[in-house]
Amino acid sequence: MQKVSSAAYSDTKPHYELLDGLRGVAALLVIWYHVFEGFATSPYDQKFNHGYLAVDFFFILSGFVIGYAYDDRWGKTLTIKQFFKRRLIRLHPMVILGAVFGAISYWLQGSERWDGVAVPLSMVLLALLANLFLCPVMPGAAHDVRGNNEMFPLNGPSWSLFFEYIGNILYALFLRRMSTPFLAFFVGLAGVGLASYAILGLSGYGHLGVGWSLIDHNLLGGMLRLLFSFCIGLLMSRVFRPVAVRGAFWICSFVLAILFAVPHIGGESAAWQNGLYDAVCTIVIFPVLVYIAASGKTTDRISSRICKFLGDISYPIYIVHYPSMYLYYSWLWRNGYTFAQTWPVALALFVGNIILAYACLKLYDEPVRRWLSRRFMQHRHAK
Repeated sequence: MQKVSSAAYSDTKPHYELLDGLRGVAALLVIWYHVFEGFATSPYDQKFNHGYLAVDFFFILSGFVIGYAYDDRWGKTLTIKQFFKRRLIRLHPMVILGAVFGAISYWLQGSERWDGVAVPLSMVLLALLANLFLCPVMPGAAHDVRGNNEMFPLNGPSWSLFFEYIGNILYALFLRRMSTPFLAFFVGLAGVGLASYAILGLSGYGHLGVGWSLIDHNLLGGMLRLLFSFCIGLLMSRVFRPVAVRGAFWICSFVLAILFAVPHIGGESAAWQNGLYDAVCTIVIFPVLVYIAASGKTTDRISSRICKFLGDISYPIYIVHYPSMYLYYSWLWRNGYTFAQTWPVALALFVGNIILAYACLKLYDEPVRRWLSRRFMQHRHAK
């Protein structure tokens, strides 16, 4: 465990440094998933297909860390109001910055929908306001400025923060009060629901890359992803007993990369196969990886620094990288480029987003959170 990590939900307790590092690895892999999204004509030919499962992995990590940090503090040093303050201070400054970056990106792109229709400034500002307060945009609304039914059209990944907030609210009001046996039963029900959703193909493509929109069964899929993953993380935090695993961080990182990189399985004629793959990853493999990583420890200074750096940039890189992707997609599609023609740009985009995330962390996120903690918390330690 590690005592100081900017991205590790800062608190007075030690942190699981390998979990911090894995969060960063998953965030970096999400960038490559989105890079290759620009070259996919359908979900069936995405070359880095299962990167969307990073969200389920993040939810498991979140449930585990929140349960560990707070379960034994309710009624002693923590109230519901204090908990919500801590979570807002931890999460919302970057939500705001990501929305602002998204608005700038949209302006640079020409303030047009995907079909070329110009969007009035008033609707862009309304979309920005909705993103700032994590209010999802309804499909077909005038401020759905990109016209593709995203909850947050200026910064698409904000949808997972919308569900993260729901998870935190459910935890504070209900989940923390559940007994461990009842929580285990609830996890089982949510797992059955999630597996059924994936295998029956309710998303339309036989996958779990849902929750980013309010069309069709997306909201149901997003809730099932949250309820299972967040709750199993919370359950594991209660029953956790470490097991000795050498090289846990590198093993888990390698497995994550392989799982995310697997192409779509089964094709259109057997979409259930891909749904089954997603369900197995989320319900079985990811909890095992989190358990292994929580059990492990870094054995040298270099590994500790790598995990800390990756943990520190994990949240900023996730929330600020997508506005640049919008510009990348616009450039790709306007010129009809292939990945072979543009891989140097993709690599520069990857490195540039790491630098941007670190700059946002040091110049904005950490200073703002410190100020908010001093201003609104009785104690300086803010999760």
